[in-house]
Amino acid sequence: MDNKKIQKAQDFKVYLKRQLKNPEFKKYYDEYGKQLEIAYQILKLRKKKKISQAQLAKKIGTKQSNIARMESGQQNFSIDILEKIAGALGRDLRVTFCK
Repeated sequence: MDNKKIQKAQDFKVYLKRQLKNPEFKKYYDEYGKQLEIAYQILKLRKKKKISQAQLAKKIGTKQSNIARMESGQQNFSIDILEKIAGALGRDLRVTFCK
């Protein structure tokens, strides 16, 4: 990872920490933050594997528009769909409960 990417990630973490002090922001982040994190992971992995949304959709038996909604964080994820996506991208799905 180059220094610019590291700096941007650190800047975002500082920004996010400040924003989370705002109760209204924290409420929405708690509600949608994990969904957006998962969406971003799917997008990153799909691009790393160099496959299109349409190709991923075909592999998991859905439409390209559904993949677009998933990647933009506009759709909730079931364990079943996450397992299909993980398999199509050559990964295992791991879900953990953290303290």
